[in-house]
Amino acid sequence: MPAWLAWWLALNTATVLVYGYDKAIAGGPRRRVPERTLLGLALLGGSPGALMAMWMFRHKTAKRSFRNKVAVILTLQVLAVAAVYTL
Repeated sequence: MPAWLAWWLALNTATVLVYGYDKAIAGGPRRRVPERTLLGLALLGGSPGALMAMWMFRHKTAKRSFRNKVAVILTLQVLAVAAVYTL
């Protein structure tokens, strides 16, 4: 397995786990994971994991501003990949 693929899979797995953890502690006394961290994981390449976690855990789906930020990140990543493959 190429190193980049192993990194990407690990990042997306970690993203799902962090989103799941944040959902699990929501409403309790523990400190939540900052949105900046959740969005940062998506920005680093964990956007597929973020989308999957949002769907699986129904987490952050009601917050329109968060959904919009994830959509912008995903759109930029798709455009970047398309630009690389068209060169």
